[in-house]
Amino acid sequence: MNILKKAYCRAFQFCFKMAIPILPYRNPVLLQDVEKVGALLKEKGYTNVLVVTDKVIRGIECFEKLEKSLGDNNIQYTVYDKTVPNPTVENVEEAREVYIKKACSAIVAMGGGSAIDCGKAVGARIAKENQSVMKMAGILKIHKRTPCFTAIPTTAGTGSEVTVTTVITDGKTRDKSPISDFCLIPNVAVLDSDATKTLPKAVAATTGMDALTHAVEAYIGNSTTKTTRRDAIDAVKIIFENLYKVYTTNTDEEARSRMLYASFLAGRAFSKSYVGYCHAVAHSLGGEYNIPHGLANAVLLPYVIKKYGKSAHKKLWKLSVETGLCSPDTSFKDGARIFIAKIEQMNEMMNIPKKLKGIEKGDIEKLAKHADKEANPLYPVPLLMNAKELEVFYYDVMEG
Repeated sequence: MNILKKAYCRAFQFCFKMAIPILPYRNPVLLQDVEKVGALLKEKGYTNVLVVTDKVIRGIECFEKLEKSLGDNNIQYTVYDKTVPNPTVENVEEAREVYIKKACSAIVAMGGGSAIDCGKAVGARIAKENQSVMKMAGILKIHKRTPCFTAIPTTAGTGSEVTVTTVITDGKTRDKSPISDFCLIPNVAVLDSDATKTLPKAVAATTGMDALTHAVEAYIGNSTTKTTRRDAIDAVKIIFENLYKVYTTNTDEEARSRMLYASFLAGRAFSKSYVGYCHAVAHSLGGEYNIPHGLANAVLLPYVIKKYGKSAHKKLWKLSVETGLCSPDTSFKDGARIFIAKIEQMNEMMNIPKKLKGIEKGDIEKLAKHADKEANPLYPVPLLMNAKELEVFYYDVMEG
């Protein structure tokens, strides 16, 4: 990256970091039980809601509990269950039409990051009826009050139940674009471990590594605060202690509950401190090839943080020390190496591949430009890279 662009990126990031204490972040109301959702919405005066989900989640026991909770509290509800992985503009517009047609006044989203992101974008479109989804891509382009939003995650990974961000794919161009604004932070987050007990082990693994990616990228960036560093460290500790337990036996309710909380902490950390190039590259791969976001992040993470080199060594060493992987006497470089090796070991233990299928060499230049556009100047990464430099990551993870 040339020196002028570097200076611009760092100045942009510095301004945002200085503004963190005065920006309108908020914490959602936390519930631990899906069965309490109806009573809370009734207390807030809502009597007609749109429920955003997908067909798989609609068939699980916890979704039945949600329906019962709404019904028991005389809350009318309409279900939109056509959300796809990497939700599209078409999903958002279809759900928005249902919201308007049924005269809903609040939104409940239950599912993984896709359903919650779709629900967030529906709220944004309700608030800005004359602005398309893709026109909202970027930061602070909504700036209007959105409908009351309740997020019920069924995976412990995305952290979307606490973040300022939703990520939507243009079904025509396959561009996958983050939309960030403070009004997108959910009003209510429900961390009910019962919602994750039917999660397939492969999905538990990759979504858990997604949460780890959030925590690591938030921690090693240049826009951290005391609270985001604490959240990130706590999230990493919990994930190291509990993710493999969830992967091997999903009957461990305590481990599932802890993973949900780790995902929440990591989401809260990166909402303020942002992510890095791992996410930017993963988003481009998800948009182009529909590669699951958690899988892309899990595979990319060790490659990306290795590439940061000495600019990330001290902070990765600190994570190694905090999680007991090395002693304070270990060198920064060795501490970082040990931490990266731990990530690689976790991926291997959970049968997460080292490469991703389907990446076409001819697409890499275009994908890298999309990642560059997303990440620069916003993401306060340890080492700045331009589109050409980002191409290396696609080659790193390309099968064959």
